[in-house]
Amino acid sequence: MGADATTLRIAVHALAGSLQPQVAAVFFVSAACTVALALLLASLRLRPPWWCACPVCEAYVTASWAREFDNLCDWYAHLLRRAPGRTVHVHVLGNVLTANPATVDHMLRCRFDNYPKGAPFSAILADFLGRGIFNVDGDGWLFQRKLAAAELASPALRAFAANVVASELRCRLIPLLHSASSDGRERLLDLQDVFRRFAFDCICKISFGLDPGCLELSLPISAFADAFDTASMLSARRATVPMHVVWKLKRLLNIGEERELRDAIRLVDALAAEVIRQRRKLGSAASGDDLLSRFMGSINDDKYLRDIVVSFMLAGRDTVASALTAFFLLLSDHPEVAAAIRDEVFRVAGGRDPTAASFEFDKLKDMHYVHAALYESMRLFPPVQFDSKFAAGDDTLPDGTFVAYGTRVTYHAYAMGRMESVWGPDCAVFRPERWLSGGRFVPESPYRYPVFQGGVRVCIGKDLAIMEMKAAIVAVVLSFDLEAVDRSSRRPKFAPGLTATFAGGVPVRVRRQARVSGQCALS
Repeated sequence: MGADATTLRIAVHALAGSLQPQVAAVFFVSAACTVALALLLASLRLRPPWWCACPVCEAYVTASWAREFDNLCDWYAHLLRRAPGRTVHVHVLGNVLTANPATVDHMLRCRFDNYPKGAPFSAILADFLGRGIFNVDGDGWLFQRKLAAAELASPALRAFAANVVASELRCRLIPLLHSASSDGRERLLDLQDVFRRFAFDCICKISFGLDPGCLELSLPISAFADAFDTASMLSARRATVPMHVVWKLKRLLNIGEERELRDAIRLVDALAAEVIRQRRKLGSAASGDDLLSRFMGSINDDKYLRDIVVSFMLAGRDTVASALTAFFLLLSDHPEVAAAIRDEVFRVAGGRDPTAASFEFDKLKDMHYVHAALYESMRLFPPVQFDSKFAAGDDTLPDGTFVAYGTRVTYHAYAMGRMESVWGPDCAVFRPERWLSGGRFVPESPYRYPVFQGGVRVCIGKDLAIMEMKAAIVAVVLSFDLEAVDRSSRRPKFAPGLTATFAGGVPVRVRRQARVSGQCALS
């Protein structure tokens, strides 16, 4: 009997020992949930920063705005149009939004030092962008900006980029559109997908000296691009959560969207590391004209290089693809603009296609109507719809709005393009002529048109992006008509993300342009 009792005690102790990890895990999860519940209850008691019963905050929290508006950005534009100073406060987000050019000037130029990206913004995007130029302030930002600005201004890099774009147009984009237009069957292309592949190939060649061959529709989109899209979308969603403790807790527990985000970023990290490894492997055997090779001459930290790779990808792929997609969606609704573009190309370049070997890329600078149409498109559909900073100290905006330390202040470029007070009563009309004076393009103040930001943080890749987009516009418009199917620029529907993306894509029907068939052969 005594032996049986001893055996039983040993078995009980063994069982208890084997269950210790599981019991500890249960206690940990229970404790974490208790802490989360306590924090939630405490936050609800602290009503001012976390909750507000004003109509704006109530509409945001309950999403009742969606009964009247297709997109959050359209609701914000509606609120800002009605606000006396073109400024509103969404208290539950701790966010002051503005569409007032004087306030944008105040943020980006007059009080630049008081409006950095800020620690809260960096925390939201740190997992995805790391220490890249879009997510840092101070010396880290200044170092990357100076280095990138010097390289982007290099004539050798500009010539290299022009050759890359011409090759991608000649060898991939234009043949793809020819194939779609000559197919006897009714074949639709998702224009957004096409331009994302085009921009992905271009930025990979220009930035990394590597060709992913993405613009082959028979191939699946690369794993890198797919993971990049997921990481961008889920990172952006973090900023829409009224209480950041929610996504931080999900990240701690590795559940829900935070788990999906972590998996996507892990793949981005692995593939970015492979890009860097391949570039090092090529070494002196490659031309070294790409940006990554130039950065490698000054930076040995691979993690830092990874953050730079991801930042350039965000700037060079997503924004260009977004702008081109919106442009051709607008063009589908305004064939008279396409006709005016063709007239200018024949006048300035003799009808020569930018994909042709004889085409001089400097001719693009003389195409003022093309430039105006592109800027007008981005006025209505900016690739980055809004940009936020965090106040480093108390401040008062030009319209009298008080901004407390730590407040998020956002200028809303999408809303600004729809303000009568900024652009006049025809602000909702796509009219490239508003940018022309005597037939020449005349830029607006960057504080009225902050598509490329302004002041010290103005986009350093602006000229390169405009060259790429104008070349694509001229090449496509000269030879094709793209007709959007079941989509219109008048009722866009956007998907969440760091850049403007059309939900569901933009299906188009491709037709050869009769005027130039037989006149402008590809080389």
